[in-house]
Amino acid sequence: MDSNIITGQYVRISQTPASIWSRILARFLDQVLVGVYVIALFKLLSIYDGLFGLELDYWWQWIILLLLCLPFLFYTPLLEVLNNGQTVGKKVIGIRVVMADGTAPTLGALLLRWVLLPFDLYMTGGAGALFIIFTKNHQRLGDLAAGTMVIKDSGYRNVLVGLDEFSHASRYYQPHYPEAANLSQGQADIISRVLEDCNIDNDYDERRVKLLSEKVQQSLNIVSREKSDLAFLMVLLKDYQYFLLEIV
Repeated sequence: MDSNIITGQYVRISQTPASIWSRILARFLDQVLVGVYVIALFKLLSIYDGLFGLELDYWWQWIILLLLCLPFLFYTPLLEVLNNGQTVGKKVIGIRVVMADGTAPTLGALLLRWVLLPFDLYMTGGAGALFIIFTKNHQRLGDLAAGTMVIKDSGYRNVLVGLDEFSHASRYYQPHYPEAANLSQGQADIISRVLEDCNIDNDYDERRVKLLSEKVQQSLNIVSREKSDLAFLMVLLKDYQYFLLEIV
């Protein structure tokens, strides 16, 4: 069942919560990856110790082991922060963590849901699974506390807007640049913020706009056909929004 979210810009986003089975499979894949890392780490330490004949005391061995294991301990929040809400397992399965309003997860939210993970899995006998099954948006306790949810990645950019919410959003609008469909949400947000700054301040930084226009053209492998870099960015953003529309 889809979850309709109203963003701060009054855009309705239809997100499909991930099923408990997809979340379990993603965690299993992550655990396998972490297990391989730990085994490889111990093998490496034993080989290194054998080659150099190091005789470290008990406490130094544990300190070195702890430092080497830090990536394992912080695997989940580290990957989700660096990869916009996805661990390797989540990426393979096609799910991701987002805020409950559909925006990218914040650092604080990701850390909070990670801290509460042991409570969801072990300390309550797996009560988190029951919350995933019975809550509307399939949220475990950590999600409820952090204000996050896990969704299917395929629906991440499925934005539903009314025809009156954008001046260009009509059945007769013809996009100028088909490549605009390849813009990421982050790229579109940057363009939108730059255009908002230009509207607020008529004496906008033309160099900044030009650099962004050139960067976008290079990224999408297109050539602007507009009279100015500002006009190009405006048209490109309209095209991007057009490709996100589901006109019914």
